[in-house]
Amino acid sequence: MANVNASVCNLERYKCSDKGMILPLVNEYSWSLEARIIVYLIGMLWSFMGVSIIADIFMQAIETITSKTRVIEIPDPDFPGENKQIHVKVWNDTVANLTLMALGSSAPEILLSVIEIIWNGFRSGDLGPSTIVGSAAFNLLFITGACLLVIPSGEVRRIRSIKVFAVTAAFSVFAYLWLIVILLLITPHYVDLWEAFLTLLFFPFLVIIAFLTDKDYCGRKAVGDSTAGLKIDIHTMSVTGEDADKALVSSVVKRIGRTPNISDVTVAKITAKYIQENSHHSRAWYRMNAIRQMSGSQPLVPKLTEEQEELLSRLYSNKEFDSETPVRNSAAIVNKAILEFAASTVAILEKDKRVRIVVNRGGRQNNRVIFKVETVDGTAKSGEDYRPLKQTLVFEPDEVIKPIDIEIIDDNQWEPDEVFFVRLTVESGQGAIVGDKAVCQVTILNDDDPGTFQFSGPSYLFKESCGKALIPLERLSGADGKVSVKWKTTDMSAVNGKDFKGGEGELKFFHGEVSKMLEIPIFDDQEAEKDENFQVELISTTGGAKLGRITRAVITIVNDDDYNGLVSRVVNMTNTNLDNVRLQTQSWGDQFKTAMNVNGGDVETATFFDYMMHFFTFGWKVIFALVPPPSIWNGWLAFIIALAFIAILTTFIGDLAGIFGCLIGLNDIVTAITFVALGTSLPDLFASKQAAQQEKNADNSIGNVTGSNSVNVFLGLGLPWVVSSIYWTAKGESFEVPAGSLAFSVMLYTVFAICCIALLMLRRNIAAFGKAELGGNTGLKIASAVVLMTLWVLYVLLSSLEVYGIIKAGF
Repeated sequence: MANVNASVCNLERYKCSDKGMILPLVNEYSWSLEARIIVYLIGMLWSFMGVSIIADIFMQAIETITSKTRVIEIPDPDFPGENKQIHVKVWNDTVANLTLMALGSSAPEILLSVIEIIWNGFRSGDLGPSTIVGSAAFNLLFITGACLLVIPSGEVRRIRSIKVFAVTAAFSVFAYLWLIVILLLITPHYVDLWEAFLTLLFFPFLVIIAFLTDKDYCGRKAVGDSTAGLKIDIHTMSVTGEDADKALVSSVVKRIGRTPNISDVTVAKITAKYIQENSHHSRAWYRMNAIRQMSGSQPLVPKLTEEQEELLSRLYSNKEFDSETPVRNSAAIVNKAILEFAASTVAILEKDKRVRIVVNRGGRQNNRVIFKVETVDGTAKSGEDYRPLKQTLVFEPDEVIKPIDIEIIDDNQWEPDEVFFVRLTVESGQGAIVGDKAVCQVTILNDDDPGTFQFSGPSYLFKESCGKALIPLERLSGADGKVSVKWKTTDMSAVNGKDFKGGEGELKFFHGEVSKMLEIPIFDDQEAEKDENFQVELISTTGGAKLGRITRAVITIVNDDDYNGLVSRVVNMTNTNLDNVRLQTQSWGDQFKTAMNVNGGDVETATFFDYMMHFFTFGWKVIFALVPPPSIWNGWLAFIIALAFIAILTTFIGDLAGIFGCLIGLNDIVTAITFVALGTSLPDLFASKQAAQQEKNADNSIGNVTGSNSVNVFLGLGLPWVVSSIYWTAKGESFEVPAGSLAFSVMLYTVFAICCIALLMLRRNIAAFGKAELGGNTGLKIASAVVLMTLWVLYVLLSSLEVYGIIKAGF
């Protein structure tokens, strides 16, 4: 309590002056109640941001520690008798998540409990234990509900490490049941030394059991994650000087395309974001990124301008970039179905009276898509040559082909070939986009010839970096019936198997199809060399079709002139964009530079919110830049110093929250389960939301919540209870922990936690929910989220009513 002259100050009027451990620092006797409430509210919010920022640094240290690798040698399957070196993490992921990672995300709650009990003379307080239970309720109920809502329609997220989740979920329920047992049954309202020690010992026991489960020592090995796509461990990646990593950047550059108006700087920035979005990240990474976005700091995923975001779509669509064609935004392509016609042109004999056009579905296939097809007149007129069509159709989940029949009018009069068009459209919000073949040209033929096949030209040029040569093959003078054309390649200066994948093949044409692409993969060996070529020849047909005049074509592979130089430049600039996550490269100077600049110095993409939050948190950023970089002592020095800062800041948060609650008439327990629990858990909310959206499984979004909640009890209560029990046992007394409202809050949370876990297991095993913890059927997804969030509201409401005596628990 501040030094207040009792002869001047009436302590009864100096409200809440005795609530804090350190605060108030100055005499606030003359301040109005309203002014003190505002000051303490702003101070509490500011301190929450401060503890989030230092937690970011704390997490950086933990990431550096847990991402440490060692080199081991294993037999090389490509070279029998030889070994190859691989990097293996020293820390097991499960152990890291339950120890350092859990401590990193829950450090404020755990330290608040420890500091409060020591400062109170080893007597139990209200803020610490209630904050732990309140945070557990918010994390499990509200955050899980929020993660359910952010999953795009039709998508699902399953917990991959389900056995580990089962262990941590069981322990998370057991932890709170154990609290009820020791508070109400064994020694009511007291915690003996053996009970405190056992509570703390449950922590290493949990870690050991989870580790054994993760290693599957007692069961069959689980099938690895089948998630498709590029997955990179960004923390151990070193692009410069590594052939494999240079190849990675090279492949990204190829997919963007070599367009003259795209600068190397833009390509490097897009490459960095692409790598980040397609990398496997830990829970700590998502939490750090969330904190940086909240505080106007440099995010771990590089921000792009609107134009650069459009160019990023090139990586996801993997189609040739055309400067005259609008490029789709990447957000519109990732995880969406792609609808397009099977062929851009088809032909039909007038006497057949019906033409069948096929719509194919690529990309995502597990959602329901509504689309429209409509005919448009060309030389053929609707009502005279064909029946007009304007129809809405549906692709059901896992349906990939949709045939469409259009009636042709046979008027028994000779007329030249005529054409009309069929247009495909998809409305927004369907989780789908239209591919390149959005329009199909239909030709009405007046003969029944199966057609003549030939190349459209005698030679073609393709860049070595194109990935695939698409050679157009035409069907002329008829399109009747199903026929095929056989082809073969002949080496010239380009060699089959080295420069391209050739040989022999067969290209099928269905009835009415008049053009297709013959696809031949091109290999990019990333070596400077002269142009190379090979020949493709049409050798025979089936179904009565004939070969036309141009049956041979020479394919020339053109080397990209400055390709190697480009890749080298992009590699270097990509390294620069990724430096903020390669923690071992940071220095004190880098930390201060990043701390003092909005968005880490990238003002081009900084928003008004970034500027506002940077101004609000500038002081914290500069102060915490004093923490040694994680590159020193492999992160351990930063770990210790950051933990000390968190302890100091948590002390002030406890005082600010206690005095603020007192000033507005809130009980400490209610303050703890609302303001303090929310303030310390908001970074977890945003981190889980991002992980749910970006990851292909639910492990980093909700899978780690149960483990963190268990650790909070075993460490956050076990550690201070052991210290206090030792103190009071040495004095010949017992450590008193009044059950009261704490026991009621714990019982309420335990019931709701069992309901939440049961709901998640139902969602995982029932097809109607999508057989996944997150996502699935939209209606059931929303209903599940509403149920969980309602449980959290009920927890806060009922706990508060019990505190104020409206509900009589009788403990």
